[in-house]
Amino acid sequence: MMDFRIPVGDWIESFFDWVDAVFGGFFEVLRSLFLAMFDAVSWVFATPPVLVMIAVVAVAALFARGWKFAVGSALGLLFIVGVDQWDNAVASLSLVLVAAFLAIAVAIPLGIWAAKNDRVSAIVKPILDFLQTLPAFVYLPPAIALLRIGVAPAVIATFLFAIAPGVRLTELGIRGVDKEVVEAGQAFGAHPRRILRQIQLPLAMPSIMAGINQVIMLSLSMVVIASMVGAPGLGQDVMQSISALNVGLGFEAGLSVVVLAILLDRFTASFGKGMGLYSTIARRRKAAREAQEQARLDSLTSQVPVPAA
Repeated sequence: MMDFRIPVGDWIESFFDWVDAVFGGFFEVLRSLFLAMFDAVSWVFATPPVLVMIAVVAVAALFARGWKFAVGSALGLLFIVGVDQWDNAVASLSLVLVAAFLAIAVAIPLGIWAAKNDRVSAIVKPILDFLQTLPAFVYLPPAIALLRIGVAPAVIATFLFAIAPGVRLTELGIRGVDKEVVEAGQAFGAHPRRILRQIQLPLAMPSIMAGINQVIMLSLSMVVIASMVGAPGLGQDVMQSISALNVGLGFEAGLSVVVLAILLDRFTASFGKGMGLYSTIARRRKAAREAQEQARLDSLTSQVPVPAA
């Protein structure tokens, strides 16, 4: 057999050695930033008493979706406390929120840019295809090589794994806005930024919120995988249950992940669909403002003198 082998692995290893040598300071700053963000979010959820946090989440659920979701949220969080997984759940939630925040902060502007520029869209799509088809475990070695063990590589791996649907659905939502509505805004002399802010983004919001929902769900799906690089949270107990064949611990940690997934999914879906008490109050306020504006216009119209016949 012909002894032929392409040394792709050697090339990639040499490339990462060069990146680490040249940009090592930058990645050290990035690592410190990720750790600071994780610690800040974790402090917000871990500092208050557990029952206080459960009450806050229940009230938020009431405003977001209604009393049934509020009761279900409280019971789900009490279950996490009952199986002694609260600290791990807080760590996992903090990791998910940091990675999802970074992914959303990049995905939405990039999706808008891709929707506005066909050339950008043509460049971005193959990159997103590559990120979505790459197995999740493959993100970990380069993340470890650049950011070492711990939270930082887990954040960057989760970020890369979860960003694609946010970009795609944002671009889809902006491109799906009726062109006649956009042309009407242009006919009235509206600036492109105003058209984007007041026409395209509101009409594309369901698609954008669906993208945000998918980003958060994909971030949560990386919890167990991220534990392989030293990230704290529920994933460590899942990995421990696998190595020790501890079925009970695996179910406790796994069901806690399910509770977090349901909460995050329902919260983001409710904002996208305009559900819950908060949306009802917001709609009433909007209707009241529109009624006041219409009354003001009617009063101005009635004061205009009618020319004599």
